[in-house]
Amino acid sequence: MRYVVDHDYHIHSHLSLCSNDVEQTPERILSYGEQNGYTSLCLTNHYWDEAVPGASDWYKPQNTAHVWSSLPLPQGKSRFYFGVETDMDQYLNLGISRERMDELDFIIVPTNHFHMEGFTIAQNRNSVQTRTETYVEHFDALLKKDLPFHKIGIAHLTCPLLYTPDHLGVLNMISSDKFRSLFSRAAEKGMGIELNFPAAAYHGKAREDVLRPYRLAKEEGCKFYFGSDAHHPRNLDAAKQNFETIVTLLELEETDKFRFPV
Repeated sequence: MRYVVDHDYHIHSHLSLCSNDVEQTPERILSYGEQNGYTSLCLTNHYWDEAVPGASDWYKPQNTAHVWSSLPLPQGKSRFYFGVETDMDQYLNLGISRERMDELDFIIVPTNHFHMEGFTIAQNRNSVQTRTETYVEHFDALLKKDLPFHKIGIAHLTCPLLYTPDHLGVLNMISSDKFRSLFSRAAEKGMGIELNFPAAAYHGKAREDVLRPYRLAKEEGCKFYFGSDAHHPRNLDAAKQNFETIVTLLELEETDKFRFPV
């Protein structure tokens, strides 16, 4: 059976500082879910736990009091879950304590937020080679952590933020064998792999370059969830169609679906 697009597990509200859009409210997000027939949504605002040292100046205000202020979330035909998006710093520290993990429905972690130079990556690691090394290092480090992987998702693996001048160059430098090694461990851990890239923006070889990691992940038994990473209402409008296109490109079936426990 074809993968049914019935969820969006990566959405920001106005509380994320990179949104700060007064129209991006939980109510507006819930409406988006209901209009598209989703059974579930998850709010994942940026978060750095004040119990974990080392927050950047950008992350410091996005603490527990700030992020938890979105509760209670509105509920409707779509079940609305509460999660966060946190980061690993350049020293591979994860910005959330185990105590806070226990309070959340879902936690997503990008391993390629390398636009935060001096925080998630050292200042001098600014080439295709060093970005490739850091990408693999962060992915490997996440897999080695003691985490509740049944409710952990790894966010936007092919995001241009890993190296804006040439993110495809970084992806292409990672061998299929290396990707397989990482994805087989991710599948064993039971974590989710996020599908979050603008399919229509890539064509020809570039599209194949973006799809390769996900195809390898599928072959290694990983399970996938969708995330729009929406920061504004306009980002929500085209999300469902993009998801459907990705399902077609990757030939996803219902057996490929990741769901965190309800």
